[in-house]
Amino acid sequence: MSFDAQHVSQTIRRDPSDIAVFAGNPANLPHWAAGLSNGIRNEAGRWVTDSPMGEVEVKFRPGIEFGILDHDVIFPDGTAMHNPLRILHNDDVSEVVFTVYRLPNVSDEELARDVEAVRKDLEHLRDVLEY
Repeated sequence: MSFDAQHVSQTIRRDPSDIAVFAGNPANLPHWAAGLSNGIRNEAGRWVTDSPMGEVEVKFRPGIEFGILDHDVIFPDGTAMHNPLRILHNDDVSEVVFTVYRLPNVSDEELARDVEAVRKDLEHLRDVLEY
């Protein structure tokens, strides 16, 4: 089974490696990803955040040094949601692309809210990094 996907992108006037180092550090999530993190702490090597969805764990997958910021959000019941996030070189700027998957039983309205939250988070990441 595959999920419908929507790609949300944001141009940022920074080198891809600068974006990856900042955005791929879980400690920085509260600075740009309000849709995921209101505050984060490291508990015995696990990054736990107080998100709008409740307390969740965030795990980045390997590849940050290549602009691959895929991460899993793990809910208290053990359910994990995979979130693809890529930093792409585009001449003298970067494109940050987040893929929003439509999970089963998600309404059109819920999907639109998720996409809008990601769009706002990526705009905030741009604002933080372009200072």
